Amino acid sequence: MSNHTQYHVKKNRWFVLALLFAGVMTACKKELPTEFPEAAAAGGGALSSSRETGDPVSDPEIAQPAEQTAAQPEDADAKQEQPAGDPAGPPAQGAAQAQKEDILKKRFGESCIAEQTFEAELSEYSSPVFFVPFAPSGDNPEFTVRLMQGEQVLAEIHPYVPAGLSGQAFQSLDAVSFYDVNYDGNTDVVWIATYGTTSAASVYYGYDGDTEESAPYFVAQEALSDQISARVTPLTIPEIRTFLSGGKKNGRFSGWQEAYEAVGRLCELEASEETMYDLIYFDADDIPELVAGVNGYYTSLYTYSGGTVYPLMDGWRYGAMGNAGYEYCPRGNRLRNYNSDYAGAIMYATYMEIGDSHTMNTVAEIKTVNFDDVNQNGMPDEDEMDSIGRYGVSYINGREATQEECAALDAGEYVFIQGTKTFEELRNALR
Repeated sequence: MSNHTQYHVKKNRWFVLALLFAGVMTACKKELPTEFPEAAAAGGGALSSSRETGDPVSDPEIAQPAEQTAAQPEDADAKQEQPAGDPAGPPAQGAAQAQKEDILKKRFGESCIAEQTFEAELSEYSSPVFFVPFAPSGDNPEFTVRLMQGEQVLAEIHPYVPAGLSGQAFQSLDAVSFYDVNYDGNTDVVWIATYGTTSAASVYYGYDGDTEESAPYFVAQEALSDQISARVTPLTIPEIRTFLSGGKKNGRFSGWQEAYEAVGRLCELEASEETMYDLIYFDADDIPELVAGVNGYYTSLYTYSGGTVYPLMDGWRYGAMGNAGYEYCPRGNRLRNYNSDYAGAIMYATYMEIGDSHTMNTVAEIKTVNFDDVNQNGMPDEDEMDSIGRYGVSYINGREATQEECAALDAGEYVFIQGTKTFEELRNALR
C-alpha cells in the first residue's frame, strides 16, 4: 500500500470516528431538559424517566438506570453497537453519562443516587417532577426519596423496609418504576432496593390531595410489598408486573374477566384479612361489576369498559355513624347509603349513580332533622332535646321536601353490596 493510500485510509478512519462521536453527542443533547442549560452547552444530557428493554422508547412508565438512558437512538433499527465486555459503551457515551451524574450531584447533593434520579410525569402533579433518591450520609443517615420541582420538595416518600431487613444497611437502589398499580387512575411508585445482601420490593400508592389545599402523597403498601418480595423470582420490575396483572397494564385488558381476575389478585395480596368478592349487575348493561371487600368493614366496587377497569368505590368503610353498608338497586344504576349524627337526631340518605366518566356520583341527599332546631345551629341543644322524635323536616339537596318526594328516590328494591365468594370461587365464576 502506498504512502498516499495510507494517508487517505487514516484520514477516513478519523473522519468516521468524528461522525460517530458527533452523533452520540447530538443524541445526548436531544434528551436534555431545559432545566440543564449548562449541560446543553457541554453536549451532555440529564436523566429522564424512560423505558425498560422491550417497551417503546416513548413509554414513561419504567425508569432505567443512567447507563441505559444515555443516547437512545431515535430509530429503533439504528442501534448503537457496544464492544463486548464494555457495558458502559463507547468512551464518548461513558463520558456523557459521567457528566450527567456529575450535573445531578451538583444540583441535588453528593448523596443523590444519580443513576436512579429521573424526571417523570406523575398524574398527581400538573407538570414533570424529579424523582430524587438519596443514599445515607452524614447529614441524613437514612435512605430517603424526594419528589422535587426546582429547589422545592413536593413530597417525601418514606422508604418501607421489611421487618426481616430492619437493621440491615442500605446498599443500593436497583430499579424504579412509575405506573398505576391499583387501577385508580393515579400514578404509583415501585422500586427495588438492597439492604445488606437481600433485595426487596416496595410499592407506594399515589393519592391526590384530599382537598384543594392539601398536597399529593404516597403511602407504602406493606403487605403487598412483602408478598411481592417473597414470591417474585427473579425480583425485577417486568416480573413484578407479570406477577400482578399478567403483564397487562390498565387499558389493555382483553375483557372484563381478565381485568377482574387481576383486580382480585391484587386485593388478595393487599389484604391482611379475608377478602370476599361478588359479581353484580349494578347498571343495565351486560357487563357485571366486581365487588371486593371485607364484610362489615369496607367495600370496593369496580366496573369495566373498553379494556379498562375503573374503581367506583375504593375501600369505602362502614359500620359506624349509623352506616350499615351500601345498597344498590339491581340494574337500576342507583346506590343508597344511610348515615346519622347525634344518635339519630339528624339522618342522611345519600343516592348515587355511575356517571359517564365511570365514577360514582351523588345525585341526591336527603337530610332529615328529627328535632325542632329553634336556633338553626344544626345540632340539638339542651333545650331542644325534648323535641327529638316529635318533630321532623326533610331536605333534598338543601331544599325542603315532602314525604312523597323523598319516597320517590327510594323506588325499587335495594340489596346490600357485599362479597359472597372467595378468590378461588371468583376465578371459577370468571371462567
